[in-house]
Amino acid sequence: MQVTFVTTILVGAPVVAALSTTVALPTWESRVSFAVRIGAIIWILVALAAYAYARRTEAGDGGSGKTRAEDDESIDAPE
Repeated sequence: MQVTFVTTILVGAPVVAALSTTVALPTWESRVSFAVRIGAIIWILVALAAYAYARRTEAGDGGSGKTRAEDDESIDAPE
């Protein structure tokens, strides 16, 4: 979730700023509405990309294929 938030800010702020130059935004209400609408689209795209990345890379668990309970049992078992 933190990666999604930070990436959305880093990617989204410049995109919203660039897109806002092509639209007339005379009031603060229109500016906020524009930023929220575009920001929501960017947030969804970043969240889906982060999810796809985590699924593809096994979410950083090392790819052992074991569940957390199986890992705990192997640590506690005497050899």
